[in-house]
Amino acid sequence: MTGRSAFPAEGREQAELVREMSDRTGQDIDWRGGRTPLYVFKGSESAAEIGKAAFMQFFTENALGGKRAFLSIGGMEREVIDMGLDLFHAPGGAEGHMTTGGSESIFMAVKAARDAHRAGGSKVGEQLNMVLPESAHPAFDKAARSMEIEVRRVSLADDRRADPATMRAAADGRTMMLVASAPCFPFGVIDPVQAVSDLAVDLGVWLHVDACVGGYLIPFARDNGEPLPAFDFEIAGVRSISADLHKYGFCPKPASTLFFRDADDMTRASFDLDVWANGRFVTHTIAGTRPGGAVAAAWAVLNHLGRDGYRAIAHDLLANARAYREGIEKVQGFHMFAEPDLTILNFGARNVDIFAVADRMADRGWLPGRTQDPRGMHLMLSMFHEPAREAYLEALATAADEVRRQGAGSDSAAEY
Repeated sequence: MTGRSAFPAEGREQAELVREMSDRTGQDIDWRGGRTPLYVFKGSESAAEIGKAAFMQFFTENALGGKRAFLSIGGMEREVIDMGLDLFHAPGGAEGHMTTGGSESIFMAVKAARDAHRAGGSKVGEQLNMVLPESAHPAFDKAARSMEIEVRRVSLADDRRADPATMRAAADGRTMMLVASAPCFPFGVIDPVQAVSDLAVDLGVWLHVDACVGGYLIPFARDNGEPLPAFDFEIAGVRSISADLHKYGFCPKPASTLFFRDADDMTRASFDLDVWANGRFVTHTIAGTRPGGAVAAAWAVLNHLGRDGYRAIAHDLLANARAYREGIEKVQGFHMFAEPDLTILNFGARNVDIFAVADRMADRGWLPGRTQDPRGMHLMLSMFHEPAREAYLEALATAADEVRRQGAGSDSAAEY
């Protein structure tokens, strides 16, 4: 097959490889300069440095062996989970574990909810479903397809938050999970978790809160006086929570957390096999081997920043997001699709093709975030974006003027 790389016949020296890898980064978007609207996160220089150093210190260790071989990693993971349980107002019987990302956290929560529903009387092979707002993350669909669960996505309220009334109408006796987001990725708004919780309690259905984006930001923004609603185990109907450390926890990838109100539910999420020649095999994740460096880095960053450090970053993040919003709304015809709660902005334009504007931004070296419904542009802001704000807003206004003058359109598509 032409074009396929051959396995190297001879090895190469480190210096040569490092040069080539450095050269290859010339193809990348300037993410350090704030030109990507997602994928990477920055809280502070010191947190990044400490996280990287901790990751490299435990580069070789395997978190799968955290209870038998690498007790240092096992102990640090235990403390990371305890910190999260404390942060999310978990009751005494709650439990949790780390995963490699939000999709894995969500997958394991869906498995736990399915098995809990079966424990309540549903049979293997019976078609179960979960009800979630249109704005919920595709990871729920990924889990559902793997487990042959029906997904019922329902329309949003006018403010683009979950609508408990439409969720109630879609639920039935085979509904095994309801979903709320804190916040949702498309619009950056926190769903009415209390109202969805009331529905979940009334129906006797598992409620999962996807706080992969906001879990390690909302508590500290609330501490700063931001008028944000409760979303965690303070609310009685919340049975599980996913929260990514490698987003607004500012920890190196891959690192997420999954928490359960009841430790028995974590057991339902787990894989436990005792018919193997090597003995019993138990994991709380899809992955077996996990990087010990990610665990150590999360422990180091959480301890380095503490509540005070996270509160300070939350203050700066929201100030930056407000400044971006103000600048965007000064561009003729540009407007937000929803009232953003945190650091995600989704905006459109009334008088130009917004995707044509995004195309012009790409021509200027920016990676434009796009949404397809509604047709808009998207930003997920961290402190990488603060120094780039004026340049971004200037490029956006210039691109909009060009498209307006030329009457240009675009056949580009939105892609995550």
